[in-house]
Amino acid sequence: LKRVYQGDDINASFVTDGGVKNYFNTNVIGFTDDVVRLVQIRRPDPDTITKVQRRNFLRVPAELEIAVKYSEQLKFVTLTDDVGGGGISFLCDGYIPLNNQQIVSCWVLIHYKNNQIEHVPFSGEIVRVKPLETGRQQVMMRYSEITDRDRQKIIRYCFERQLDFRKK
Repeated sequence: LKRVYQGDDINASFVTDGGVKNYFNTNVIGFTDDVVRLVQIRRPDPDTITKVQRRNFLRVPAELEIAVKYSEQLKFVTLTDDVGGGGISFLCDGYIPLNNQQIVSCWVLIHYKNNQIEHVPFSGEIVRVKPLETGRQQVMMRYSEITDRDRQKIIRYCFERQLDFRKK
């Protein structure tokens, strides 16, 4: 805890219902006595508030084989860019018509340290499609339908990968 005085500049933050953390700079304008002493701060200009998206799950870089079913006519296999318990991203050719908020069916092939191999099926909602200079695109998605058991398989893989990074 830090003792603050009227006129002190402070950095403050708050978290919205959606889990987004927001930062802003302000200053102390006074105090109010309630059950505890409360600090009154100046309301920041909304343009000065910085939003920081925080993930609920660890995400690690990984090149895993992923099969994507866009429609009955369009199915392809590619490699992931990163994986996590809340979502996954992959790279694919730029001509594939993927759009935000689209739902696709997928399965990912996970190789564990003990040479065990798991297939993890899921449906995902595309959150962002980022065109790359190479003519390919990076597709970021969150899981919309995945069983808890399959999510745990992915989280286990992420922890194994994280341990590898720490050893290096």
